[in-house]
Parts: sequence; structure tokens; C-alpha cells
Amino acid sequence: MLALKFILLMAVCGISSAVQGGGMSNIGLALSSMCVFVYSLFPMVVLLMLVCAGLVYAGGQILGAETRSRANVWATAMLTGALIGVLIISLAPTVLSYMYGTEGYFDWQNCNFGE
Repeated sequence: MLALKFILLMAVCGISSAVQGGGMSNIGLALSSMCVFVYSLFPMVVLLMLVCAGLVYAGGQILGAETRSRANVWATAMLTGALIGVLIISLAPTVLSYMYGTEGYFDWQNCNFGE
């Protein structure tokens, strides 16, 4: 949750500085830099969620029955969240390219659709 708030804060700061600095032309630059930031941060977040899910599951096995069942639910939720995140970030560029009519590959390093 804290990481989501941080990303949202970075997005708001980037967009507000783009509007103040050069108008509408810099908004695209700010959104593109935010996109590159999210794509570069995403593998670390997924790995962190997988490791935390394993730690929560292992820690829950040591404790009592009620805590064990809660830990199983938490670990499953973390694994499901990581899987859904991977699906969204890998399928979204393809879906968007077909929606906007630019059938091609998605260059995540520059966050643009190429031919």
C-alpha cells in the first residue's frame, strides 16, 4: 500500500511539474517517464511479493491452527496479486495497441508503441 501511495505521489509531482514547466507538451514526457519507472520497478515488486508470500506461509506453519489458516490466506493473496500484476503488465500493451490501432510491439524502455 505504501508503494502504491509513493507511485501515485511521483505521478502527481511529475504531472504538476510538467504543467508548470512547459504546458501540455511535457505531460507526455512526464507520463512516459512514469511508465518507464513503473516498468523498471515492477519486477522487484513481484519478486518481493513472492518472497513475502513464502515467508508468511512458512511463518504461519510454526504457529497455531487459526494463525496458520490466516497465513495461508495471506500468502495465497500475495501470490494471486503477483500473478494478476504480471498478467496485467504483460497483456495491457497488447490490448492498448489493438485499441489504438497501432499493431506492433511495445517498447517498454521508452514506453511507446513501435511498428
